[in-house]
Amino acid sequence: MKYKFIAAFALLAFTLISFKTYEKYTTEKMAENNMVQYNDSVLRHVVLFKFKEGTSPSDIKKVEEAFSALPSKIPQIAGYEWGTNNSPEDLDKGFTHSFFLTFKSEEDRAVYLPHPDHKAFGDVLGPHLDDVLVIDYWTKH
Repeated sequence: MKYKFIAAFALLAFTLISFKTYEKYTTEKMAENNMVQYNDSVLRHVVLFKFKEGTSPSDIKKVEEAFSALPSKIPQIAGYEWGTNNSPEDLDKGFTHSFFLTFKSEEDRAVYLPHPDHKAFGDVLGPHLDDVLVIDYWTKH
């Protein structure tokens, strides 16, 4: 009886260690391909805008409103926030607006990018845009 318990315990320990090793290996391989998605991780899509010199406040407001309407039109957007730069460091390089979207998967982002409402937003933005910077990343804790 004692040996059956030891054998069962050893098998359980081996199984747990094997699973953890497999999980670590799989996560490392996914990371090599920029595919890491942790259990509580989300995909962030950060967009910074620099407007053309002379763009009117009313045109900038139209852009803000058009971007802010996207979450109600594209259900794949899991989270959304935005704001304007107020950093005292003077390192913004002329970028004034930051938009911060959250997706639950790369597939959701893949639906968003060519989405007709996203493309229509580009039509509103285009005439006023001097430069854009986009960074996407999986959150890490």
